[in-house]
Amino acid sequence: MKTTLVSTRRSIVRLFTILLVSIGIFATDTLANASPHTILPGIVWRDTAGNLLEAHGHGLIKVGSTYYLIGEDKTSGALFQNVNCYSTPDLTTFTFVGHLLTLQGSGDLGPNRIVERPHVIFNSSTNQYIMYMHIDNTNYSERKTGVATSSTVCGAYTYRGSFKPLGHDSLDDNLFVDGTAGYFMSEDRTNQKLQLYRLSADYLSVSSLVATLNQYEGPALVKIGSNYFMFGSHLTGWNTNDNQYAHATSLSGPWSAWQSFAPAGTNTCNSQSTSILTVAGSSTTSYVFLGDRWNPNNLSDSRYIWEPLNVSGTTMSISCYDSWTIDTATGIVTKPPDVNDNTLGTGQNQFNYSGTWSYGAQTGAYQSDNHWSSTTNNSYQVQFTGTQVKIYSAKNSNHGIFAVSIDGGSESNVDLYAGSRADQVLVWTSPTLTRATHTVKVRVTGTKNSSSSGTAIVADRVSITP
Repeated sequence: MKTTLVSTRRSIVRLFTILLVSIGIFATDTLANASPHTILPGIVWRDTAGNLLEAHGHGLIKVGSTYYLIGEDKTSGALFQNVNCYSTPDLTTFTFVGHLLTLQGSGDLGPNRIVERPHVIFNSSTNQYIMYMHIDNTNYSERKTGVATSSTVCGAYTYRGSFKPLGHDSLDDNLFVDGTAGYFMSEDRTNQKLQLYRLSADYLSVSSLVATLNQYEGPALVKIGSNYFMFGSHLTGWNTNDNQYAHATSLSGPWSAWQSFAPAGTNTCNSQSTSILTVAGSSTTSYVFLGDRWNPNNLSDSRYIWEPLNVSGTTMSISCYDSWTIDTATGIVTKPPDVNDNTLGTGQNQFNYSGTWSYGAQTGAYQSDNHWSSTTNNSYQVQFTGTQVKIYSAKNSNHGIFAVSIDGGSESNVDLYAGSRADQVLVWTSPTLTRATHTVKVRVTGTKNSSSSGTAIVADRVSITP
């Protein structure tokens, strides 16, 4: 009887603890960070109360062992409503903390106003959290930056007003801290440039212009080693595009040429850059690309696209994963398997070629190599265990059409023609599959569309969703 009673009491305590954790009352860093957590880009994200996550045009700041997600409330559309703050110990569990700024009766934060891309940094000399944001009217003609301050990261902020930095337009913006120096960057529409400024010692104003870069919006700046990386989006309204980045060893430049970092044809995984997050753990430091997938017809349903950033020297890249994991305690990121075309064999996650395929180096391809063939009915297949597979290839003016099938089922045709060469293009995504062992097969059809000068098919890589 005593053993049964003790066991029952323990069970009740355990159930009560689980309940408290589930509603966010007893969530501890130890519980949250004990293991990797899965990030699912592009699905609906909700907070611990079950409400839609409303933090668009977002950024994160870490205080202690907790990350704080800060962004725009788009519940009722584009006009200013609130700047929201959520806490998260693991980048997947979000608890709403409060509104940092709220709708006022008049002024910059009043009705029918635009307040976008709020970002926060901490000034260690004044012990103040400093927020910068884009302030505008509905036709985007004011083009100012606003400043607000608070003594706590997720507390009420005091709005201090708006200005044009050194007289320049200021639209999409961001903040960056290098040591104790603060920096502000924003798109200058009139001069068609991206301006980078040094902030005053208290971070409340702009003190000098550091660099002028090509015009991009959605800017995000990160330092990795001795290199600075600036990310940005072309100006295409709510529509996505191939975002790019440049790098330099000094913020004043010279800056490199801009280049793409996401698979060609994906429009940056169908998102727009907003921030780069540094996750410094006990084992390693990882970097995460943060993007918004805007839905202009329902801005509240705009999705969060977070992808692990691959860093190799000064080369940046992301893949468009539907699922990946991160352990914020260790910093370790685990990605779905990417299988390169030159990983050869007949087992799982290997390319098994039938017929004669050519092989060689290719700049811009995944791991800088490709296989290719124009011979009808030559094929390759890859066996994998998972729920989905994606095929990446190259498109060009002499490429043809391949047929793809899963587990010997019906074939679908995929056209690899393009007016000019593009590598690492996502060309086919399987339907969602039952998690099991599957085989994807690609067959050269020997056919082409009328604009192509050839029938070549390129094997580059496949990406598997576990």
